[in-house]
Amino acid sequence: MFEFIWWLAFALLPVPWLVFKLAKPITCPTIIHLPRLPKGLGEKQTTTRHQHILMTLCWLSLVSAMARPMWYGDPIQIQPKHRDMMLVVDLSGSMAMADMVTTNGSIIDRITAVKNVLSDFIQRRSGDRLGLVFFADHGYLQTPLTFDRNTVAQQLDRVVLGLIGQSTAIGEGLGIAIKTFIYSKAPQRVIILLSDGANTSGVIDPLEAAQLAKDNNVIIYTIGVGAEQIRQRSLFGSRMVNPSQDLDEKTMTQIAKITGGEYFRARSPQELETIYSIINKLEPIFRAEQTWRPHDELFRFPLAVSLVFSVIIVMIRRRNV
Repeated sequence: MFEFIWWLAFALLPVPWLVFKLAKPITCPTIIHLPRLPKGLGEKQTTTRHQHILMTLCWLSLVSAMARPMWYGDPIQIQPKHRDMMLVVDLSGSMAMADMVTTNGSIIDRITAVKNVLSDFIQRRSGDRLGLVFFADHGYLQTPLTFDRNTVAQQLDRVVLGLIGQSTAIGEGLGIAIKTFIYSKAPQRVIILLSDGANTSGVIDPLEAAQLAKDNNVIIYTIGVGAEQIRQRSLFGSRMVNPSQDLDEKTMTQIAKITGGEYFRARSPQELETIYSIINKLEPIFRAEQTWRPHDELFRFPLAVSLVFSVIIVMIRRRNV
């Protein structure tokens, strides 16, 4: 946005015209008679139309500079406080199981449901620093803590199962997430753990990782993903089975309890979305914001134009003398 800060300065625009009209004329000096005058000395010097235009533009540029033109950029919101939040997502082979029933009755796999709901959650965490950790055979830091929510969402959307193994290293995933908080100065540090199984890999026990999180003032919310029953068809007919029989709810509950968090059960995308809404309420976004707008002083441009016109006027007058 462009504006003049001291726009009242434009009230000075008619001053030269008023001076010309209202000021008393200069009294002609006494005529001196000389026997002989240099050629052209007695000729009257007149101000041309071009000089009037140049003087007008010079004065307009000078007044514009006095009015202090300013350009403002888009507002930038700065939040003095923020929360550091790590999202720890299970990429084991079982996340490919299609047992999540959507509202329209279609069935999608677990990782797709997590991507859909978690991406929306990421976009709503404006003002928080977010990070992303994946785990399967081992834990991997995918995205360090950042305010760039779009990057976190893109990294989540691009993930493919099977790239880092088939097992479930819950402890390692938590350990890597906790390690990212070492240099964090955020008043609150939160981990959201999503898994559909039990710890079957890695070198860190999940409960030891939970205790480490507690010692570092980190809260862990755990989410167990997967339906509780699904109809399985075979050559001998169909029967109801529990696709989440490997989910270690006891350990997931203990992890959350040790750190002061909560354990949630997500049997469908709708329940998963509800859980994230609850977490949003438990860990509300800081609303205190400061707004800053980048700006640039532009008075130097009309001032430079005024100087150029002044030089041109002086040169014209010197040439006519």
